[in-house]
Amino acid sequence: MNEMAFRVTSSDGTTIAYDRKGSGPAVVLVGGAQDDGAENAPLVPALAEHFTVYNYARRGRGASGFTEPYAVEREIEDLDALIAEAGGSAHLFGASSGGALALEAAAAGSAIDTIAVWEVPYAVGDDIRPRFEEYVADTRRAFDAGRDEEVLELFMRMTGASDDNIAARKAAGKQTTHWADSVALAPTLVHDSLFLNRYQLPADRLATVTQPVLVITGGPITVPYMAGLPSDFFDRAADELADVLPHAQRETLEGPDHVVDPQIVGPLLLRFFSSEH
Repeated sequence: MNEMAFRVTSSDGTTIAYDRKGSGPAVVLVGGAQDDGAENAPLVPALAEHFTVYNYARRGRGASGFTEPYAVEREIEDLDALIAEAGGSAHLFGASSGGALALEAAAAGSAIDTIAVWEVPYAVGDDIRPRFEEYVADTRRAFDAGRDEEVLELFMRMTGASDDNIAARKAAGKQTTHWADSVALAPTLVHDSLFLNRYQLPADRLATVTQPVLVITGGPITVPYMAGLPSDFFDRAADELADVLPHAQRETLEGPDHVVDPQIVGPLLLRFFSSEH
């Protein structure tokens, strides 16, 4: 579990854990699927010389609490509590599904200055919509039955892992706490599908976002663990996002994995968050 030093209380009483480093205007890092804040943590040093960086564990992840029932509004309230703690406004960086949460918060009226999103996983295209609809339905059934390990395996299979690969990763993960930690995060995959609008891009809602938004991808998918997705999966979504958002800037970086590389993404974020828009 990614331990964090600070706590803030959301509107419903849920405790949200976060780390803070640096000085200057606030930047909040919003994690994606199966992330308790650890994946965004390497970005902190890349931004902290010019910004006060808040990296948090979303509800139900890591050291943050969780209060039933889950609702998209509660995740937006968590962000609002963190933004208030940061001084009343902030830039946001959202990785993967965290990008969708950042955009939903902006559409809901949160006090956000600018937004950068990385490879938001909306499923754009008739060729993949049936597959994602099936995945959403299957994970919901497994979640309702309390089969968290099955939820995780369904996610891995949907992105391209074979049964043999899942078995090998499970066996390797059981040598440490990695597999158990991943299973503990599995219910948040079902939560992600809710604010991702069942992985459908909510064009009408996002068209109301007034903030400047930097929409970033790493080009065609080449990593084996996502081989089950079309190679242009993230680019499709990013291109449509850039068309829908009123004040969007589109950037493609060559070479990064889906997990953010701070050496490549960090300088771009510094320029964007420092610019006058």
